[in-house]
Amino acid sequence: YGRHADADYRVENYRAEGLSCRFDLVRPGDDDVLSLTVKMPGLHNALNAAGAAALCCELNINDRAIIQGLAEFGGVGRRFADLGLVRWREHSARLIDDYGHHPVEISAVLSAARQISSGRVIAVHQPHRYTRLNALFKDFCSCFNDADIVAIGDVYSAGEKTIPGASRDDLVTGLVSHGHRHAVAVSNLQDLSQLIAKNAKSGDIVICLGAGTISSWANSLPKLLYSEC
Repeated sequence: YGRHADADYRVENYRAEGLSCRFDLVRPGDDDVLSLTVKMPGLHNALNAAGAAALCCELNINDRAIIQGLAEFGGVGRRFADLGLVRWREHSARLIDDYGHHPVEISAVLSAARQISSGRVIAVHQPHRYTRLNALFKDFCSCFNDADIVAIGDVYSAGEKTIPGASRDDLVTGLVSHGHRHAVAVSNLQDLSQLIAKNAKSGDIVICLGAGTISSWANSLPKLLYSEC
């Protein structure tokens, strides 16, 4: 069933273009390739799209439909969701909201942000569950390397009890001890707004990461920052 029973597909010529990415899907046994565009940056998104496109090829779906379908795909909620530009005084920065709350996800998202940023990357993270932070503490301490500034909020407990050594401040200390040059704790949205107003500049990307209530921070930030004008 399908075009290639033991097919191997590969991605070539990946490049980020603004908030999208382009790449070529090389198909086994074909002299041509599919040139594809996805409205999400990041190699991880390109690989996911390539997997979907490869399956479509195996099901003999028309190439034009594959190309058009991926080009028109609007993405998934809270996966590198573009909230537009936040503005304060003479500055503006792009604001992104993302569900990433696992070290592997955070690393992939920040890598994508780094690719498209003309300035710096400012990561704002709300750890999700004490048990996750505790179990993956070393991974959390090293997954923010693509961020120039890291702001850590209080742990979203999801009903869990605190665990010694797995708090907001412990993570900030861990980031610093692992070599990060600018990691700070923030207690609330006002703290975050002041941090961004003081440190961010035009061309930077501010990306809010987490599976708890941090999305509400991301959506409230533009109005609060604007009040800094």
